[in-house]
Amino acid sequence: MANTLLMPKATAVWLVDNTALSFDQIAQFCSLHPLEVKAIADGEAAQGIKGMDPMMTGQLSRDEIAKAEADPNHRLKLLEPKVRVPESKRKGPRYTPLSKRQDRPNAILWLVRNHPELKDAQISRLVGTTKATIEQIRERKHWNAANLTPMDPVTLGLCSQIDLDLEVSRASREKGPVAASGETLLPASMTERLEVAEPQNEDDKELDANAVFAKLSSLKNRSQTEDEDEQ
Repeated sequence: MANTLLMPKATAVWLVDNTALSFDQIAQFCSLHPLEVKAIADGEAAQGIKGMDPMMTGQLSRDEIAKAEADPNHRLKLLEPKVRVPESKRKGPRYTPLSKRQDRPNAILWLVRNHPELKDAQISRLVGTTKATIEQIRERKHWNAANLTPMDPVTLGLCSQIDLDLEVSRASREKGPVAASGETLLPASMTERLEVAEPQNEDDKELDANAVFAKLSSLKNRSQTEDEDEQ
């Protein structure tokens, strides 16, 4: 990480107010124009900016300031930082080593066969390939299609198991839940339309009652006859 001055204008405000450095020295140290430093001194610029002491931040020493005040031609130098913060890596396409690029078609074929729910963009993120290559392998139009063998990209080192599981889970959520198989209860809208057996009319009820009484009478007569025979 490059050693740069923190908050240049705030530092310039502090140096103008607390040192006898020239405008040129402050401008050179703070990467400003001398006229801008003059405007700060005249109160025409950097209004409302609170000065920041570069000695408190460990970017300038008292001896360096004293040396520059004694010599107008001396240029202030930043102190070396005690801790260096590494620069963050820029995000970009996944880099695949040359030794593993020949295995990418095999990994693509494995993903297409074992995880058909994955989109081309997801496969591209996992193994670092293009959508055109994925389409060629999917449609068996790749120049080396006859010699391809499905191989797990995690085993090949093209992606991690966590990345693969994450993409598969994301694809499953986007696809939605699968309908459960098997019989289910009929909805209420269908059961309400089922025909209900109509009750018997009055004539049928009377016929049924007469038939019951006639049967009871015959049984009673038969019982009386059997008693007479026994006597």
